[in-house]
Amino acid sequence: MANKKIKGTIAILTGGGDVPGLNPAIRAITIRAIREGYRVIGLRRGWGGIIDVIRDKKHDNSENFLELTKEKVNKAGRTGGTFLHTSRTRPSHVPKSKVPKHLQDTYSADVNDLTPEVIKNLEWIGVDYLIPIGGDDTLSYGVHLYQQGLKVVAIPKTMDNDVPGTDYCIGFSTCVTRTISLANNLRTAAGSHERIMVLEVFGRYAGFTAMLPTMAGAANRCIIPENPFDIEHLTELIVNDRNENPSKYSIVLVSEGAKFQGKDMIFENAEVDMFGHAKLGGIGDMVSAKIKELSPKYNNGVGVNVINQKLGYMVRCGDPDAIDSIIPMAYGNLALDLILSGVDGRLVVLKNGRYDNVPISAVTSSKKLVNVPKYYDIERMRPYYHSFEMQPMFIMTSE
Repeated sequence: MANKKIKGTIAILTGGGDVPGLNPAIRAITIRAIREGYRVIGLRRGWGGIIDVIRDKKHDNSENFLELTKEKVNKAGRTGGTFLHTSRTRPSHVPKSKVPKHLQDTYSADVNDLTPEVIKNLEWIGVDYLIPIGGDDTLSYGVHLYQQGLKVVAIPKTMDNDVPGTDYCIGFSTCVTRTISLANNLRTAAGSHERIMVLEVFGRYAGFTAMLPTMAGAANRCIIPENPFDIEHLTELIVNDRNENPSKYSIVLVSEGAKFQGKDMIFENAEVDMFGHAKLGGIGDMVSAKIKELSPKYNNGVGVNVINQKLGYMVRCGDPDAIDSIIPMAYGNLALDLILSGVDGRLVVLKNGRYDNVPISAVTSSKKLVNVPKYYDIERMRPYYHSFEMQPMFIMTSE
């Protein structure tokens, strides 16, 4: 390779939350790109690494970027998470306290736009094409860079599966698989103690990660962000589910972004990230407490105890499942196909069971949510089971 003329340099980064499937995507891009004559750079910590770069050849920037090789990506490609690491950095909105030390004299406002530094740093590294892998937050900044003239090809990733423009985002299948498995494991405890089980799952704005496992039989009911719920009605349903079950237990999945009727989302604290998102947490605790409090009303005056479990990082850690090993490989090669054709400003996608690409602007042009009238039975608090013919593989994930 050293004797061959390099056709160009491709940079890859992973931003936002970790999910299984990121390393297989990095591997696919790197191996194919090297074979096609490109140099591949991995940017560390999402957009965080590129704003920390010091443009001095004598400076050690190894914590900010590294050259990728077949050896480096092959082993990592079989594992979960991202070996490039990740962050929730938004270079256009960097708080004063997060501005890198070497830039603090230049950028001293409460909130700073470091995009000029990002562009200079990418040029200094010699990046010709940029492939960000992330959710709508990470990719929205990719859209911004594309609008500034950079060549960007994006890959959608998020457990919530809520990036617009695509039916599938890396990480979603493993999340659903783990949720089903964990619910099935935990039901032995619920059944042994004849309790109601409340499982809090991810899903800030979109309820796909609660809907699909429920549809697959992991739970009796599910509460999603798209439809504020009546806790009295939920309690009545879930108590009845328990009493109708010979093993005397029932399960409800609660999306972290679910809201009581007339109430806002439940946040862990007031701290927000650079995208303005506070950390969600606590809705499962509140639902559990209210069900326990209200249960005598629907159980002949006898209270029902509740098992309350937040699945959290258990559904996003570890190795990818088969789908999150295959689709990232395909997405990585799709991105390379576009670059080899001289095309940029695109988002690689799965639409109606076919791999494709759409304008990268799709990321910021709309919101991708559960179509409640079509897929969610508000009265029964669970998915509808009808009209499956010609639906995509994950039923409700198309737009």
